[in-house]
Amino acid sequence: MATNSNLEFLSEVSNEELQVLVDYLTKDKHGNVRMTEGLTLTDEYRSYYPHSLTLMTNSIVNELQLYGGNSFMNWIRGGGVEYREILVDVAKKMKVNFNKKSSVEVIEMNLLQTIFISSLEKMSEAELKELMGELDIRTTGFGKQAMIAAIQVAIKRSGFAAYKIAVIVANAIARILLGRGLTLAVNAAITRWISVFAGPAGWMVTALWTVIDIAGPAYRVTIPAVIQIAYMRILMQTRIQTGACA
Repeated sequence: MATNSNLEFLSEVSNEELQVLVDYLTKDKHGNVRMTEGLTLTDEYRSYYPHSLTLMTNSIVNELQLYGGNSFMNWIRGGGVEYREILVDVAKKMKVNFNKKSSVEVIEMNLLQTIFISSLEKMSEAELKELMGELDIRTTGFGKQAMIAAIQVAIKRSGFAAYKIAVIVANAIARILLGRGLTLAVNAAITRWISVFAGPAGWMVTALWTVIDIAGPAYRVTIPAVIQIAYMRILMQTRIQTGACA
C-alpha cells in the first residue's frame, strides 16, 4: 500500500479546505456520488463528514491514491500510487513544463501557473483589456501577450504571487465543479484580485475544464484534487511565513 508521503500536512489544514478535496473525490460535477469511489461507504466518512475530516486524512489520501493507479495494479499491490506519481501524471496531462527531479512544491506551482496562463490565453483581447481595467493595470503594449505579461508582473509586484495564483485557480475550479467558492479569509488587497477573477472574468477556467472533462474519468478526479492540494500547501506555507495572509 502506498504511503501518504508529501501529504502529511493535510492533517493540519482546516476542515473547510479538506472538504473541497473530499467532495472532488466522492462527487461528480452534478453533485452525485461517483460510481467508482469507496470513501462514502466507510464508517469514518459517516462519522466525520463534513465536520471532522482531519480525523480521517489517511483514508482520504488512500482514496486519492487509488484514483491515481490502474485498478488491476491497485489490487496487485494492495493500494494506489504515491502522490508524487499522481502529480507528475497530472502535470504531463496538462502539458506543464517541469523537471521530474524538482520538489513536489515546485511541480505544483508550475502546474498552477500553467493553468493560470492558459486561462488568460483563452481570453480575447477585449476581455483582457476589461480585466486589466478592473485590476487597474497599465501597460504600453496592448497585444494579447503584452497584456498577459502585464497581469503576471502586476501579480508579482503586489505581493504573495504564488498565493494569489493558487487561490484564483483553486477558487475557479471549486465554483465550476462544486457550485461554491473556497472559504477564504484574506486581506483587502488580495480580496480584490480574487473577486475580479471570480466575477465576470471567472468564466476563463470554464474553457480549460472542457479539456479536463474529456480527459477521462480518473483525470476528472485527480486534476482538481491535485489543484486543491497545491492550493492548501501554498496556503499553509503562506500562513507560516506571514501569519496574516490567510
